[in-house]
Amino acid sequence: MVGVAFITAAFVIILSVFNGLEDLLRSLNNSFDPEIKIEATQGKTFLASDSLIQEIKAIAGVHYVTEVIEDYAYVRYRDANQIVTLKGVSDNFIEQKRIPESTLIEGELKLKEGNVNYAIVGHGVQYTLSIATGDNMFPLQVYYIKNVKSTLDPSQMYAKKNIIPGGVFSIVQQFDENYVVVPLSFAEELLGYGNKRTSIEIKTASTADIFEVEKKVQTALGDSYNVLNHEEQHEDIYRLLKFEKLFTFLSLTLLLGTGSINIFFSLMMLALDKKKDISVLASMGASQQLIRNIFLLEGALIALVGTIAGLVLGGTFCFLQQHFGIISMGMENAVMQGYPVKMVAIDFVLTLIVVAIITFLVSIRPALQASRLGSVQHL
Repeated sequence: MVGVAFITAAFVIILSVFNGLEDLLRSLNNSFDPEIKIEATQGKTFLASDSLIQEIKAIAGVHYVTEVIEDYAYVRYRDANQIVTLKGVSDNFIEQKRIPESTLIEGELKLKEGNVNYAIVGHGVQYTLSIATGDNMFPLQVYYIKNVKSTLDPSQMYAKKNIIPGGVFSIVQQFDENYVVVPLSFAEELLGYGNKRTSIEIKTASTADIFEVEKKVQTALGDSYNVLNHEEQHEDIYRLLKFEKLFTFLSLTLLLGTGSINIFFSLMMLALDKKKDISVLASMGASQQLIRNIFLLEGALIALVGTIAGLVLGGTFCFLQQHFGIISMGMENAVMQGYPVKMVAIDFVLTLIVVAIITFLVSIRPALQASRLGSVQHL
């Protein structure tokens, strides 16, 4: 029973941790990524004409439309340098609170102030380049390599513009170490994209259904564009996480199968130990089916008590972890102090079913053996 209880508790705890990590990943990605993203089906960029933008804005449920130019750039600050992902966005980007105030660790959330352009950089970029947001004497130098076939003048091979670092955000490592957010006009001029955009991002109205809006946008734009929701923008990551959870579940099932061998041998020894009792029952008229059911019930009791105890133990631990963070992430600069957990009813149900099936299967052989002993003793 103790063995079944601990394995069942492990089932619940580990599956809940996977649920918590998935929820944390979604919340972090969703805070920076758009609700709906429009990309070209073929090629890197597409022409974002005024008619296209107006067509998207006219769709019911669309609240904000943000034009985006995103590309790799080389940045230099004093003597340090790095390759970053430069993201030029429309002025309404800040209004959408895509970079929450809680993630701002230095400076201000602003892209423009009068005629001055400002960059919002990830914490990892700031650390690598040793950027000081309060020091306007040293701008961030941004270089972009042009697609030039041949030239004798090296200065024609790249474009360069300076911008002042205005703020530093910290959301998740993937963004912190790579992203520099700048005004759309700055990126457009530096990269020479003109009216071309790499994507258009949509924030829906608070009362709108994201999936319904996504379908409407896809229908309006046709097959020339890919319209992606939150899940589809990170499809590979979420699929990988689901596969990891599945294989972990299968591994724990194998562990439970190994632990159930104890139940098998316990029942076999019990059948041998109770030979006399079995013969008495048989002589009193007990059928093989009755004797078999007694040992099946014994296995069921072990499974039931152990499983319920394990579910309670695992659920209690997860509850304490949710509210008190018993086990920490082990990093000072982690997004949250304690490991995230999320209890889902289906995990408890699946665990109960798996444990019940395995323990029932391992009880069949000892029960049959006991019924045969009863038959032999009766003869």
